[in-house]
Amino acid sequence: MIKNFQNIVVLGAGKSGIGAAVLAKKNNLNVLVCDDSNISKESTNTLREYGVEYCQLDYMSFISTIQDVLVVSPGVENDHQLVKYFLKSSKPIISEIEFASYFCNAKKICVTGTNGKTTTTLMVTSLLENAGYNVKAVGNIGQSYAMSVALENMDYYVIELSSFQLDRMYDFKSDISIILNISPDHLDRYQHDFTKYSQSKFRICQNMSKSDFLIYNHDDKVISEWIISQDKVSYQLAPVSINEKLLKGSWLEKEQIKISINNKKQTIMSIHQLAQQGKHNLFNSMAAGVAARVLDIRKEIIRDSLSDFQNIEHRLEDVAKIHGINFINDSKATNVNSTWYALESMQQPTIWIVGGVDKGNDYSVLEGLVKQKVLGIVCLGKDNSKIKEAFGTIVDSFYEAESADQAVQISYRIAKKGFNVLLSPACSSFDLFKSYEDRGHQFKNAVRTL
Repeated sequence: MIKNFQNIVVLGAGKSGIGAAVLAKKNNLNVLVCDDSNISKESTNTLREYGVEYCQLDYMSFISTIQDVLVVSPGVENDHQLVKYFLKSSKPIISEIEFASYFCNAKKICVTGTNGKTTTTLMVTSLLENAGYNVKAVGNIGQSYAMSVALENMDYYVIELSSFQLDRMYDFKSDISIILNISPDHLDRYQHDFTKYSQSKFRICQNMSKSDFLIYNHDDKVISEWIISQDKVSYQLAPVSINEKLLKGSWLEKEQIKISINNKKQTIMSIHQLAQQGKHNLFNSMAAGVAARVLDIRKEIIRDSLSDFQNIEHRLEDVAKIHGINFINDSKATNVNSTWYALESMQQPTIWIVGGVDKGNDYSVLEGLVKQKVLGIVCLGKDNSKIKEAFGTIVDSFYEAESADQAVQISYRIAKKGFNVLLSPACSSFDLFKSYEDRGHQFKNAVRTL
């Protein structure tokens, strides 16, 4: 497909857009980078270093009729003026991931799902690194896939993929795909149609062949029903279940993780040996273990890797224990489902810091866990009315805070020795913070100054 491309427009001067531009330039293509905002100094320096043309704000007059393809960043909506221009002219609109794959001969392990993508991506990467593979985690994490393809020579990529990226991928082929779970999120992008959203996730399987593997959550009703609905698939299936004994894939027997790939059944490890606890992390670990066994990585390496694995910043991150109180940073939990997983993993009484910009959340799915695990709530947001309505009468204490420091101070005052203080907002951060990272950093700084 790329052989027909010579003139590339990249929309978005963030990490993925800059990577796509550098890759295009390294392959002697004509490229123009456009952005609706002022492009950062760091990005402009990179573009100048590689001799890439760019324009910002009012750029439509620079778009010529000879442009061949538009490479878009994940957050770009279909109603964007430049997207509509390319649609009207029937020219291709693709993701940075799709574009980079045209220049990449490495094997690709791809991870999608509503929750757990980053953790699982890092788990798989850690497993391959410990087994001696030349591997890198890219996509929604770390360096962009395109930039790595432009500047490095890797044998394997582990790619975290959102539905937005998958929507604009056509010829891309994954060698091992992992679908973790599918629950409502970002539905505003899909006309509030859950079916359209789930179909985007399933695009991860397109173009896979008989030597490829799909690792999927057998316990997830949406995924399992979709698998059943497929009359015939061209790839191999490796289901994962924590509830049911299976004949292949991965399952549990007496709290032991079992994996069977290509009729080779092995006992990998006890669930109690996993570094990351909770049902969601158990599934993530099992899925990562299956991916490793597909590549014939020894069970000893899998066991050692999963027992030592350290999660990313802002994802159930242990911050500190102060006077017997555990402070946990889960600022990356920006939706109800992520918070559900966080609460489910709590083994001690919990003070829950929640709130921010509500994305149409249905808090009812959390009610059982809140009754079971949460003794106090501290709201961290400008509008806490929905949270108060949902949980105000359920918990022993309910407070509101206008800063991370205030939220930490309140939590510390009402918590007791042996309690957890969990920041898991279930909301985006943009009412009081620049980003979920900023929210997490302010939380950690406040804890460390107690």
